[in-house]
Amino acid sequence: MTILELAKRTGAKIGALQEILTNVGEKVESEFDPLSIDIAELVAMEVGINIRRLHSDEGAVLHSRPAVVTVMGHVDHGKTSLLDALRQTSVAAKEAGGITQHLGAFVVDMPSGASITFLDTPGHAAFSAMRARGAAVTDIVVLVVAADDGVMPQTLEAMSHAKAANVPIVVAINKCDKPAADPERVRIQLGSEGLLLEDLGGDVQVVEISAAAKTGLDKLEEALLLQAEMMDLKARTDGPAQAYVVEARLDRGRGPLATAIVKSGTLVCGQYIVVGAEWGRIRAIRDMVGRVTESARPAMPIEIEGLKGLPMAGDDVVVVDSEERARMLSSGRKKKLEKNRLQKVSEERIDIPDSSEEVPQRVELPIIVKADVQGTVQAVTDALKSLNSPQVFVNIVHLGVGPISQSDVDLAQACGACIVGFNIRNLSSAISLAADKANIKICQHRVIYHLLEEIGKLIVETAPGTFETEIAGEAEVLSIFELKGRSKSKGPDVKIAGCRVIDGRFTKSSTMRLLRSGEVVFEGSCASLKREKQDVETVGKGNECGLVIQDCDDFQIGDVIQCLAQVIKKPKFISSESGAVRIEC
Repeated sequence: MTILELAKRTGAKIGALQEILTNVGEKVESEFDPLSIDIAELVAMEVGINIRRLHSDEGAVLHSRPAVVTVMGHVDHGKTSLLDALRQTSVAAKEAGGITQHLGAFVVDMPSGASITFLDTPGHAAFSAMRARGAAVTDIVVLVVAADDGVMPQTLEAMSHAKAANVPIVVAINKCDKPAADPERVRIQLGSEGLLLEDLGGDVQVVEISAAAKTGLDKLEEALLLQAEMMDLKARTDGPAQAYVVEARLDRGRGPLATAIVKSGTLVCGQYIVVGAEWGRIRAIRDMVGRVTESARPAMPIEIEGLKGLPMAGDDVVVVDSEERARMLSSGRKKKLEKNRLQKVSEERIDIPDSSEEVPQRVELPIIVKADVQGTVQAVTDALKSLNSPQVFVNIVHLGVGPISQSDVDLAQACGACIVGFNIRNLSSAISLAADKANIKICQHRVIYHLLEEIGKLIVETAPGTFETEIAGEAEVLSIFELKGRSKSKGPDVKIAGCRVIDGRFTKSSTMRLLRSGEVVFEGSCASLKREKQDVETVGKGNECGLVIQDCDDFQIGDVIQCLAQVIKKPKFISSESGAVRIEC
């Protein structure tokens, strides 16, 4: 792209663009000089334009590549067990509570000699962003549905992700060996949700399997290979690589590691790369078994070592030609990210409620989130933010990958935050002592359900609650007495209602409401409450009493008197069967 074209596209003046180019150290002779893609991106970011790189394969030699298959489905429907059965190892048993919380990637070699790259996505409601990322990078989605459970919320969500990404679906009906299995019902449910199955004249393949008994797996592999063959998947293998980060984590000895899948081209050791807002020089490329390789080809899941910081899951990997270029791109993107973040925070805070309504008091619950990998940090943060309510604002003050450190404890102490550790190493004794001393709450969990439950309860405890008027008791007027001819010093005549408490209890300090045939006649405070000539504070159900309401002398036999009490109503933490949670005020 020339400077002239860039000026037309961005709407900026040529002079302004040339000035930016001079600042980033590029020599510019005329406005018809072509710019490299990295420089064009930098200039566009300076002007404040969002850009996306489009990679074309024109003129390149295309070779066939393995299919990338994402396994999706509801939590506990047997996705990881299916993948275990496919690669003959057990991951599900090692996972906390048997629930996947990461994207796992690996290659399975088929008996036919072909290979397929599999991605395992978590099924819990909190991980929808991770599932969307999985759908964006794949060629085929395997939708796992349990035959005994049927279609569930995350099953529908996975279907919509696949449709949005325009990816074909292969349905695997799992747990067909169970006595309660009913594959036909699952077929009917999927058909009613708009999935055109082969049995019903559509083009979506359905395979009945059992991951535990290892039956039907060969049919599933055949179905996947057939689908891949129909799609005729090809990619260029020469030239700079284009890859996509699936996951990122911090390793104690090796620093930031990014799990990526190469889309096209070849990624070679020693290249300078920019991943999202981070940059680095590739120190080592490892395949999913942990072996070091010199280069990575399309559809190969790899782990990249050598980045300066942790990228976000879902970032593109861009190969650049020098360290200087990588630094410049990285700093430009960081500035833009920070600007967007500050804008978002100010928008969140500005949310002004309608002044005509009575606004409940809103307290802030600051939280520090630490998790084992970048994608999980994002998922946990989004899940915690979904617990925001009109009474409690969940403020994520800091996000990080890796174990809880002393600096986290110091930060928590400074802003009164609680620390959430997800799927990370146990605390060292020094840090747990420091946290106890500073009186900081640390919630450590390995299963997202338990984490959300604990934070939900904490929010309910923190919430100030709202004052509500509640009926504490009801009494029926049986007879009316009048005190007449009192001396002037004692005031005018008084009417006493002789009542029986038919429900709840009456308290002298409460407000009383007089009802006649269902309509409110009078409301006022209680001037006197007596039982058998004795002044009392409370009268229970079934007892009779004499009652005087201040400034009220309009009693009739058969009236109902209600005793009103002010109570503080706290919000409720509600979790549905599908795993979705919310706070209800």
